[in-house]
Amino acid sequence: MIQPVLDKDFIPAVLYNRDFLSKATKPFSIAVEREDGLVYRRDTKLGDDFAENCRYAERLIKTILWCAGGWKVMLSGDHAVYEYIRDAYTKTGLRAFDVDFWSTTYERDFEVEERAMGDMPENRVRPLAIGRNLNGCRVGFDAGGSDMKVAAVVNGETVWAEEIVWLPKLAEDISYHHEHIRDAILKAAAHMPQFDAVGVSTAGVLVANRAMVSHLFLKVPKDTQGEACKNVYVDVLEELGVPYSVANDGDVAALAASMAMDVNGVLGIAMGTSEAGGYIDPEGHVTGWHNELAFVPVDYNPAAPVDEWSGDYGCGVKYFSQDAVIRLAPKAGITLDESLTLAEKLKAVQAILESGDEGAKDIFRTIGTYFGYAIANYADFYDIQYLQISGRVTSGLGGDLIIEKAKEVLEAEFPALFAKIQFILPDEMDRRVGQAVAAASLPASK
Repeated sequence: MIQPVLDKDFIPAVLYNRDFLSKATKPFSIAVEREDGLVYRRDTKLGDDFAENCRYAERLIKTILWCAGGWKVMLSGDHAVYEYIRDAYTKTGLRAFDVDFWSTTYERDFEVEERAMGDMPENRVRPLAIGRNLNGCRVGFDAGGSDMKVAAVVNGETVWAEEIVWLPKLAEDISYHHEHIRDAILKAAAHMPQFDAVGVSTAGVLVANRAMVSHLFLKVPKDTQGEACKNVYVDVLEELGVPYSVANDGDVAALAASMAMDVNGVLGIAMGTSEAGGYIDPEGHVTGWHNELAFVPVDYNPAAPVDEWSGDYGCGVKYFSQDAVIRLAPKAGITLDESLTLAEKLKAVQAILESGDEGAKDIFRTIGTYFGYAIANYADFYDIQYLQISGRVTSGLGGDLIIEKAKEVLEAEFPALFAKIQFILPDEMDRRVGQAVAAASLPASK
């Protein structure tokens, strides 16, 4: 194993899982159901140790949920493990956050059910076409946690683009989001001779253009403004009176790479305020999965960093976002001014990096090593032919260091993946506003 230079206690999920399975013999099946009866099924195995079985099954189920999404977990093969998972996935259990998240997303109670092996459902998928509409005068809008990126696109050419600072996660009234989204879109529209359509890329889980759950609304009271949060994009875009579409920012990142390179089988990873994932399958479609990789476990060390929102340890948000850079800074001997915002702290580290500081380089080398092992883990769930990374963490030298170390891990530990996967690192402008341009292609025009 290649240890991250600033984290000697890292336990990669993919290595743990492969070691566990090398000794497991008892058939065990997991199926997760999401909307319209769509199902992701994984047949695996368990061993003889109850505690290890529970750990393996719990982390695997967590990964399936945050890749594919779902409101019902069905298990077969081990009653004791079923009972453990059932108790974990309750409103007061170990995975209470997950229960609340997916119950809110699908607007129905979360369930864990035991079945006979013969009664387990088969995989059921529904690939969907996405974007690639470039005719006319379009606005693309990408909502991040620290800034919004907006672009005016005329017949596929970007005529104007800008990053606009905002603080959505600190706002306690949804009207703040409503006004900033509307104003940014109209600002872009003013740079075109007409306004034909608008596409939105946003963090969070989307169902029918509605933001069912998003950390952008972290401070907005769920009990009084929950529906307004879900409908904020629909409400704004209906006001504008042009065709529109809203998609997850990870899917739009993958779409941007697919369009730019004219390739498919793309896993897109956006490393910004959080980690966003998206996927374009080998046929050029989205799978309907939610790809919330921020909450997929990548480190099985029980003492790994805990995400403040989900309360879980070792998940991607703490490894592939500005949080990772800030978390690793003290280990690299870098002290940051606590009065700075998170985005400003990231910029401060990036400025130190550009000066040639080895400690700052070690931060991004560490993230790159994490990423190499995470890619191998993701490849157990996605057919990855191209890997595109974007987001402000990848700006400048940092992105190059991340890819360099990720490739080192793949070449040494997973040579078949190293030979198969091609990395896509957009140029600097595309890294920062490329998703907004791809978002512009989402809706069909009139």
